[in-house]
Amino acid sequence: MKSIHMLLVSTAVLVAPATSAFAQDGEVQAEQATEDAYSDNEIIVTATRRDQAAQDVPLSVSVVGGEQLANAGVVDIRGIQQLAPSLKTTTGQSSATGAVLSIRGIGTAGDNPGFEPAVGVFIDGVFRSRAGVALAELPPIERVEVLRGPQGTLFGRNTSAGALNITTQKPKFELGGYVEASYGNLDEIEVKAGVTGPVSEQLALRLDGGYHKRDGYIVDVNSDNRINNIDRYFVRGQALFENDTVSFRFIGDFAKTDEVCCGAVNTLSGLQLFPGIDTSSNSALALVATNIINGFAGVPALGGTAGTVGIPAYSRGSRTMAVSPGRNLAEKVSEWGLSGELNWDLGGATLTSITAYRDWDARRNQDIDFSGLDRAYRENYRTGIKDFTQEIRLQGTAFNDRVDWLVGGFYLNEKLTLNDTVRFGNQADQYVDGVIRELTRSAALPSGLQLFGTLGPATPLFGQVALATNPTLAAAAAGNPALFALFNSPLPRTPNGAGQQNDAYKVDTEAYALFTHNIINFTDNLSLTLGLRYNHETKDIASDLTSTVPACAFFQNPATAPYRAALQAAGLLNSAFLLTCNPTVNSEFNGVRSDDRSESEFTGTARLSFKVNDDVLVYGGYDRGYKSGGYNLDRGSFDSVLLGGDGAQMTDLEFGNETVDAYEFGIKTNFTRQFQFNASLFYSNFKGYQSNRFLGNSFVVLNYDKLVSKGVELESIIRPHPDLAFNLGYTYVDAKVTDPLAGADNGRQASNQPKHTITGAMTWTPQISEGVGGLFHVDYRVNSDAFPLNDPLGRRFTANDGFGIVNLRAGVNFGDGKYSIEGYVENLFDTYYNITAFPIPEQGNSFAVYPAPPRFYGVKVGAKF
Repeated sequence: MKSIHMLLVSTAVLVAPATSAFAQDGEVQAEQATEDAYSDNEIIVTATRRDQAAQDVPLSVSVVGGEQLANAGVVDIRGIQQLAPSLKTTTGQSSATGAVLSIRGIGTAGDNPGFEPAVGVFIDGVFRSRAGVALAELPPIERVEVLRGPQGTLFGRNTSAGALNITTQKPKFELGGYVEASYGNLDEIEVKAGVTGPVSEQLALRLDGGYHKRDGYIVDVNSDNRINNIDRYFVRGQALFENDTVSFRFIGDFAKTDEVCCGAVNTLSGLQLFPGIDTSSNSALALVATNIINGFAGVPALGGTAGTVGIPAYSRGSRTMAVSPGRNLAEKVSEWGLSGELNWDLGGATLTSITAYRDWDARRNQDIDFSGLDRAYRENYRTGIKDFTQEIRLQGTAFNDRVDWLVGGFYLNEKLTLNDTVRFGNQADQYVDGVIRELTRSAALPSGLQLFGTLGPATPLFGQVALATNPTLAAAAAGNPALFALFNSPLPRTPNGAGQQNDAYKVDTEAYALFTHNIINFTDNLSLTLGLRYNHETKDIASDLTSTVPACAFFQNPATAPYRAALQAAGLLNSAFLLTCNPTVNSEFNGVRSDDRSESEFTGTARLSFKVNDDVLVYGGYDRGYKSGGYNLDRGSFDSVLLGGDGAQMTDLEFGNETVDAYEFGIKTNFTRQFQFNASLFYSNFKGYQSNRFLGNSFVVLNYDKLVSKGVELESIIRPHPDLAFNLGYTYVDAKVTDPLAGADNGRQASNQPKHTITGAMTWTPQISEGVGGLFHVDYRVNSDAFPLNDPLGRRFTANDGFGIVNLRAGVNFGDGKYSIEGYVENLFDTYYNITAFPIPEQGNSFAVYPAPPRFYGVKVGAKF
């Protein structure tokens, strides 16, 4: 198999990283960890909400230091996957709301904010409620902990797959600072700077900021505009107060992006076999949707703009797309947050309190027909999230330190708002008429039909043909002028801008939890960890849906029942209705509604660990995780009465929670500081697994009966010399859904999830001369075959064969490390792959992909004091 061969070759060529657990710049105990490859100091993590050595924690955790993130060119959490094989990050139709994090094959796909993540993100102890809320540029990082498997006991809701625990650098009680600037291809400019120092013996301050700009790597063939650019900045200030018993850390930050994202490339359009189509005709062999889009997009008489390309020619590796003239993919995000962390030594216990507020607002436009034909678009689609969180923990020891106990509570108040604006463009009716014409072209109806009459009199209206071919209907119409006129008139035209005028949703969430996590040391070598958490939350939803679509009103008018019946008799009702009145804009669902739901769940952990000796730890255990249920904020989940449904019921938007029972067995070894090796086996059984499923015209959220993720993880660190270090990681994941509702996904590997992943890094930091040092760093990630879509055509046209991504960085520093200059290359071999893919609505068997970034390269200079 090509991908397996690639994996074996890559392993022989390059050693790769999994738990990049080098020492890093940090504070408190973490400050004792150093980048010296032979250091006896341990890497300190807070995965158990305590400071513990990573090799002593009886769970699977990958640790990546700040220097390693910089060497790999990581600027936000999406890049961390290059250094952690069990973590996978993708971005779909929105950089702000479409980011997906998955661990061990489990994640949450889709950009609907009502759909919450399976991988929790915590920055300096503060929960970020959606992946997109954590996507701003990262400030200087102390370390990133990738916690694999359910983390429901200590990290709570929405960590059913795992968590990212990110710790940033604190203020220091000595004056220092840095400035760094880089320039790369596509006019990439990045500048970061920071300063820290003491105000008094007990108070230190820190200020960091950064600006990042780059041209896009996808080109719109109709405007030559570049898409998938970068244009963002952040400012972050901190204050740290410390004395012998109390420390308090205050953080305030602001970030803004103003970008154009995200470009999708069509891979296939057409080959659709509509009901009633004559499969012996040329129409069945043509790429129907492509022909219509390319044929109409540049024709002014059909509402197009002269010279417009409908869909560019495709070949794998293409980074061109067509955007309808006058539409764009602008995306703006503004966010700010405040947090305060108090740690108070009470003598027999330590009290920790973390209070935080975050305000996040994203606005974007979209060309949602994914072509140059002006069929449909979004304008000022807006998502707002306001989170207040409070966590309190009390931790101490008892029975001569044999019991390390922890109790705590957590509270979340979230206010989520969504304003959706799916609207019809200038060529919506022309597209429908073109599709219907092809759908009805046959020997019996050689000219095809149309509904709106946009293609001229040469193509007859459906109603006219219905009268001509149905004597009973013709007889009824002869004595009924209104009925006769109904069948001899086109459907009312759809004006540009019709559709959702403002579908407004508001979801208020209140969640609280009580938890305990206790480590019982039976002996110096044998320990039992027991934890339990009670979670309770309520969600209140209010919606105010407003859509104006003349064709929807036409079909819903009781007077048009004979027309609907004629379409039904011809086998065309579903196709005609869904094309002219898509569920996403169906005005039948207009109105003001509300609903609420509440749920309670217990999560917990039970783990036994045994230290065979000072260098070997074995462990095993059980974890229970939980992910919240909620509401799909999309009227497309409703089902129309005209098609046999029950109309707009709020229960149609609701989906249940997701739970997981997980088992893990592992070993951690530390044979001298020159060699570490860790391994784990895992089995996770998900119930009610949440999936965002495409039904041809819209997306719905379903709870699948069962998903099992199982596999093995291996990771190693090799330090043959103080200046040289290698990391190696391998993950095997078998993740499959078992539920007929999953359709093509049933029984197959989870979409977009490779079974095999290897990551690796080598870092060499030689001393060149007195005061002059060198850096050579290479990191590598290899994935086996993966399928973003699991249906047969989707697998064929969107699959990723096994591939590898290599990053390279080399440079020198002088003045005892005060000054540096580096050159870097990201995606060294310009490897192409599809980040993710989707079926295009209302274009039959048509697919689009989000292409991976090309090779980036540049130079970086820096200075610090």
